[in-house]
Amino acid sequence: MSIKRIVSQKVAFFLLALPLFASPRTLILGGEKGWGEISELNGVVVGQKNGQFGYDALELSTHSVVTDSSTDLLLTFDEEKKVRDATGHYSVTQNNLVYTADSVKGGGAAMSRGIQKGVTLTGSSSALFGKSGFIGSFTIEFWLCPSLAENGETVLSWRSSLNDDVRSEYQMISASFFNNHLEWTFNNIFIGFRNSEIHISGYNTIVPQKWSRHTISFDDETGLLEYLVDGRTESLAFITMSGHENGTVCYPVLGVKAAIELCPDYVGKIDNVKIERGAHSRKNSDIFLTGNEKYKADGGRFMTKPILVSQAAVFNQIDALMSVPSQTDIRFYIRSGDNCYGWTEDKPEWKEIVPGEQISDVKGMYFQLAASLLPDGAGSRSPKLSEIVVKYDEQNEPLPPFSVVATPGDGSVTISWSFSVDDNAGGYYVYYGNRPGEYLGRTAVEGSSPVNVGEKNSITLTGLENGRIYYFAVSAYSRVDGRINGTLSKEVFARPSSRLSKK
Repeated sequence: MSIKRIVSQKVAFFLLALPLFASPRTLILGGEKGWGEISELNGVVVGQKNGQFGYDALELSTHSVVTDSSTDLLLTFDEEKKVRDATGHYSVTQNNLVYTADSVKGGGAAMSRGIQKGVTLTGSSSALFGKSGFIGSFTIEFWLCPSLAENGETVLSWRSSLNDDVRSEYQMISASFFNNHLEWTFNNIFIGFRNSEIHISGYNTIVPQKWSRHTISFDDETGLLEYLVDGRTESLAFITMSGHENGTVCYPVLGVKAAIELCPDYVGKIDNVKIERGAHSRKNSDIFLTGNEKYKADGGRFMTKPILVSQAAVFNQIDALMSVPSQTDIRFYIRSGDNCYGWTEDKPEWKEIVPGEQISDVKGMYFQLAASLLPDGAGSRSPKLSEIVVKYDEQNEPLPPFSVVATPGDGSVTISWSFSVDDNAGGYYVYYGNRPGEYLGRTAVEGSSPVNVGEKNSITLTGLENGRIYYFAVSAYSRVDGRINGTLSKEVFARPSSRLSKK
């Protein structure tokens, strides 16, 4: 006999000798079922059919998807067949841009071929460019990857007129290329300023076929009009009566409501177009990045809700279907307990686990999973999580006694039963009551139904009413956890009688 066969026989004998107290179970999160168990997403989004096997995958969100109460317009171009403003303040009345997956932020960008006008946006009454009058501080920002950056190519255009009882003045805001620089022009926008036409452009050359971020900002408290490229100031001017800092601010006023045109004459890609009600702030990293990072350095996190499995479940392992590019990472955490009431952010304590490795000392009726998704150092790549398979052992319910007998007495009934054939049985409950299948008895001296008998196989219930019928059933509970109670045995009945008293 070979050593291999001897070992196999010993293992088989050992396994047969083990009581089958638990059954392996699996629970799937994500995959074909989706991520319905997720309760919290922080810096993480669910991408539609972007994971392995076409599953919806969890990945890091980019700054392009961030909106708040100050966001007036946001075009991410992440949807392949639709361009829409994420805030709902603007409607798209014309779109000739083409979707491209070659984006700097999010899941997509837009390509302008310069043949037809790009996107036309009409603002509602709640939009900054949807009504006439004073608009206060504002910021306009977008990412560009021009094909050539030829003279006259226009990325943004807003044209209107400012009318009063005396005169009518042409108004315009535009961003166009001249000598490989993006130049912003404001015509008759800032009332009272000494120059009706303002030009402000950067000093660094725009490189074709390379993404760059362009930000124009006006602060109505200081009068500062600032142009930034990739978060660095390229040019500035003080729109004040004196033209210098600390002068009286000349405020922007818009005339007749007019549409915004994006890429009316531009060849190249554009991404993440945003208008904010407020001046640019380097402190607000959720709206403006300090560099060209696509993702935050600290990544994002998601958490499931507490998930009910079974009593005394023991968690063994998780497997994860994921894509983790070089320098990125996904770190998983689990916690569990017998109930989920009163759980806080840190209690019960989270335990870090690794997919494919054994989990130790994690058990309970409820569990909760969390994971941190971390980008690479350049903030350009994100991991993706398509599916999690949770493997755990569910404690089996012990089998009930095969035979049960009820013997009446004077004000009492003796219930006896055969021991369960299940090695998992650690004790027995006796149920009693006055109606079939309803074991709500309370009168027995030994206690209300069910009575915990322990490991014995008989008990006499006393204090019962003579002449009244009683129904009984017995269950076995687990030696691993007494809360795991098996199914009931067959029902038996008996009627106590004074004539059965012992003499």
